[in-house]
Amino acid sequence: MNRDTESMQCRPPAVAGAFYPGDPLALSAMVSELLAAAKPMSLPHQPKAMVAPHAGYIYSGGVAAHGYRSLQPYADEIRRVILLGPNHRVPLAGIAAPDVSCFRTPLGDIEIDQEMISQLADKGLLQINSLPHHQEHCLETQLPFLQKLLSNWQLVPLVVGETAADDVAALLEEVIHEPGNIVIVSSDLSHFHEYHEAQRIDNHTSELIETLQPVIHPQQACGAFPLNGLLQLAGRMGLRVITLDRKNSGDTAGGKDQVVGYASYAFV
Repeated sequence: MNRDTESMQCRPPAVAGAFYPGDPLALSAMVSELLAAAKPMSLPHQPKAMVAPHAGYIYSGGVAAHGYRSLQPYADEIRRVILLGPNHRVPLAGIAAPDVSCFRTPLGDIEIDQEMISQLADKGLLQINSLPHHQEHCLETQLPFLQKLLSNWQLVPLVVGETAADDVAALLEEVIHEPGNIVIVSSDLSHFHEYHEAQRIDNHTSELIETLQPVIHPQQACGAFPLNGLLQLAGRMGLRVITLDRKNSGDTAGGKDQVVGYASYAFV
């Protein structure tokens, strides 16, 4: 298949019916309920960036909803979402953007900003590689929240493999200052520790994030590579991190013997 033909395609949902409902009405109702249940937090300014978790909605959807609820006052101003998350399925070095025209969820199609992707690729800041996106859930799980929240917007979806914080920060610096843009990093926290041990680990990780220290390890947060790039740039920009919500699967829908941590943060 040549590039021109592939670029006309829409990336179909990979985890609809598993991580979130595959039925459009059920999905719309679930996201609306999660947003309505989230306690609104008034932010001093429109966030430049946000971090949100990406597990199944019964586990992390409430924590993610706290992040997206905080964006509601600014929804009409957001025109482009630069969405970054880790590679769970395919080995990857660097940052990969897909060669497709849209991403599809049960709620509809989202237009990809192919022009911005081409500009970033021309500057050597990312590679065009659809393979890491085919079965990846970390970006897809954010999309129904964004679809319920935003209108008239475009998506720049990026899977980030093993990548230096400097390289991620260089890409983000190209996009974060433009009005109407927001950067969202998709990441969970620690994985499969006993409840109290997970709390201890996640407390430390959260302190590093809140103090803008780009030294997060993948064992602390699966999205460590994009997260460290954001933290590095946020430190240079003088941004402040506000923790919007933090729980683990033992608090939501799972047992306490092996839990996964979740948190939402706003960068203002």
